[in-house]
Amino acid sequence: MTALVWISGASAGIGAALAAAVPFPDARVIDISRRGGTPNHLRADLSNPADWAVVEEHLTKELAQYDGDHAIFIHNAGTITPIGPAAGADPDAYTRAVLLNSAAPQVLGAAFLRASAHLSCERHLILLSSGAAKTAYAGWSSYNAGKAALEHWVRTVGQEQPANSHVIAVAPGVVDTAMQSEIRATPESDFPSVSRFHDLKHSGSLTTPEAAATGIWSLLTRNLPNGSCVDLRHL
Repeated sequence: MTALVWISGASAGIGAALAAAVPFPDARVIDISRRGGTPNHLRADLSNPADWAVVEEHLTKELAQYDGDHAIFIHNAGTITPIGPAAGADPDAYTRAVLLNSAAPQVLGAAFLRASAHLSCERHLILLSSGAAKTAYAGWSSYNAGKAALEHWVRTVGQEQPANSHVIAVAPGVVDTAMQSEIRATPESDFPSVSRFHDLKHSGSLTTPEAAATGIWSLLTRNLPNGSCVDLRHL
């Protein structure tokens, strides 16, 4: 085994495509999710802070004696729910979204960096971002803010890394996943920009999860500065 890879949210969409396209033939790939998307599955609800400690314990144990060439954690899990004005959102659903979109990437990213700090191999922490990190869409407050927080965390933590540790964020573009279906099913009263996403679907402008996964994996061979926040559409 020359690569040990964790992908959060690998049970569907981009996460599943990433797991299917890992560019190391002898990699051990572990999905972190509630449902499970790979033979090696760590069951965890990443909107629940109690499960973050479970993930860190697992990372620490797996990496303690690891002697391969690559240790990689791709944090893909996130949620667009609830969509609608913040003041009208279900409080429990809104709290879960804030925890998953804003806090989990920081806490789990830091856990991976701690657990792998003793390694001399190549270490890669890749966090999935979105154009929503820079564009404010009414109805997406927890999602917009979560992606913006994620990117600024990456910019900051990227400055702290040694030569063998790489921390970046990547926006994959508008990808044809279940999240996009959920967005298009939202009434305009909750999401005023919904027509734009109908237009993207009807015009065939959405990329596939497989194409997004290929682009994300290609980042490992690009000489990107630590702390980079990139958009696959602009590379």
